Amino acid sequence: MTKTEIDRNPSSDFKLSFEFFPPKSPDMDVQLWETVEDLSRWNPDFVSVTYGAGGTTKAPTLEAVRRMISVAGLSTASHLTCVDASKRETHEVVEELRNVGVKHFVALRGDPATGIGTAYKPHPEGYENAAALVRGLKELGDFEISVSSYPEKHPESESNAVDIEMLKLKADSGATRALTQFFFDNDIFERYMERVTKAGIKIPVVPGIMPIQNLTQLKRFAGRCGTSIPAFLDERFAGYDDDPVGRAKVAADVAAEQIFDLQRRGVNEFHLYTMNRAPLVNAVLENVGFRPARKSAA
Repeated sequence: MTKTEIDRNPSSDFKLSFEFFPPKSPDMDVQLWETVEDLSRWNPDFVSVTYGAGGTTKAPTLEAVRRMISVAGLSTASHLTCVDASKRETHEVVEELRNVGVKHFVALRGDPATGIGTAYKPHPEGYENAAALVRGLKELGDFEISVSSYPEKHPESESNAVDIEMLKLKADSGATRALTQFFFDNDIFERYMERVTKAGIKIPVVPGIMPIQNLTQLKRFAGRCGTSIPAFLDERFAGYDDDPVGRAKVAADVAAEQIFDLQRRGVNEFHLYTMNRAPLVNAVLENVGFRPARKSAA
């Protein structure tokens, strides 16, 4: 496949965003900011920072978001969940984030506090789902709001149809865009988009790309969130267990090929799950032919 160079200047219609998570230790804090500094040179349209259910990462999320806005100069979205929180508590978090410059939220219901796979129970005084959270955010301010979507359906959804209905409800409630769960089969994404279009959903649906840091760990995570792992991935990574350099090259090639193919299908916007690590993400973008647009501001 021939590499296609994408002009990352302000006039380009290509859009790129990154997801980070708040650090849990001093060492992870250093790693995060080294990664942010390195990846800032790709001039992402925005970055997002995850937020634990019930505010379990409230303080580190708030600090990470504040620093990304005020120091790194990045357009930064904060994830926001409504698990185990009343509307009042959720609004307090929104105000804290607004006060550090947040104008964009990734509105999520969040995983049950009792763990993925257990029954979700809304807080009796809280938002019952992500669509209700979107409506609440729109009442609080003129925020940009991203939401989640699932090419292979949310693991708790009864069917693909029910899953699409929820996405439409989030869109109709005021969402700006949907960011998908990661996937590896672009045919699945294309069929999903056919259902999205048929349902009359007008907001952009941005594919989430997961460069594979560790295939074994990814399989465990994918199993919990309902993402299938195609057989070709085992074939591509076979024989590289003791070759980290070769394994990283394969991982970069796989993600770049996925982006190339999505571009061929008309996609021009991508959301990359960085796992707070820059080298593999850099390799993917270099493979695709992207050019850094500016030096890091961090």
